[in-house]
Amino acid sequence: MAHIAQRVMEVGQDPLITTVAILFLIVFSIKAGLLLFFWLPGSYVVPPTAVQALFAALLTKVGVYALIRTFTLMFPLNQEVTHTLIGVMAGITIIAGCMGALSGKDVYTIATYNVIIGVGFILIGLAVGTETAISGAIYYLIHDMAAKGLLFLLVGTMVYLTGETVVKRMSGLIQYYPLFGWMFFIILLALTGVPPLSGFVGKILIGQGAIEAGSLVLLGIGFASSIIVLYSLLRIFLASFFGETTVSEEDKKPIPKGVMLSFILLTISIVYIGVGAESLSVYVQDAARTLMNPSIYIEAILGEGM
Repeated sequence: MAHIAQRVMEVGQDPLITTVAILFLIVFSIKAGLLLFFWLPGSYVVPPTAVQALFAALLTKVGVYALIRTFTLMFPLNQEVTHTLIGVMAGITIIAGCMGALSGKDVYTIATYNVIIGVGFILIGLAVGTETAISGAIYYLIHDMAAKGLLFLLVGTMVYLTGETVVKRMSGLIQYYPLFGWMFFIILLALTGVPPLSGFVGKILIGQGAIEAGSLVLLGIGFASSIIVLYSLLRIFLASFFGETTVSEEDKKPIPKGVMLSFILLTISIVYIGVGAESLSVYVQDAARTLMNPSIYIEAILGEGM
């Protein structure tokens, strides 16, 4: 990657190289679920809960990482084309994800489309392209891995406890599982971006970067999506955890201690990423500075003499 970046800088990013860059964008967008997410909703609901959580936490993030590295290192020169295209794709992805989350009737569908919304929001940071926005994208990427992993673990456990996937067929879970219910409420707030939880810092930095760059349309779409995220997850929370319970005393299943421990640890991580953002800022800012200055990476890999 460093060698390719060096060669592109030497010859300049002409239309042919920009076409190659767009090809990379299409390929990695399929992996990330950016606009081309036709494969994602159906594939996320099939595996066991633990695999779903790994998919939600890591699978699309590999594609996001590839996009960020590619368009800050190898093809950073023609941003009027590449970054504008990324911004358009990110905006459409968020809108489509919001529509899916609003129309979804089962918990898996709603959670899956929230993954798509998160991908679009992270890549707004790349599309804006300022150091502040890139820092926000990194923060939000860290948050999203922990938060989406926990969300799918909680949703899968709800299905295990009730035997249902449709939101309207679940209710009253908080009567038997109060700690479990309030952890779902915490993840709801974190994904919405409520301070001081993990999603807040990344959203603020991406928003600040968008204002600096004058990308007000992307800013509006990104922050409007927070309302949809809040509504879609609050719908699950209110319908599934409150009201008359659908689980009888005889059918009540215990949540294994190891499973509950994983929920608690991930919840603590989400709180820490938000409350302890200052302790992470040194690493995030260093990563953003390196991404914004490709020569740092190129010299570290190839050496100053090459």
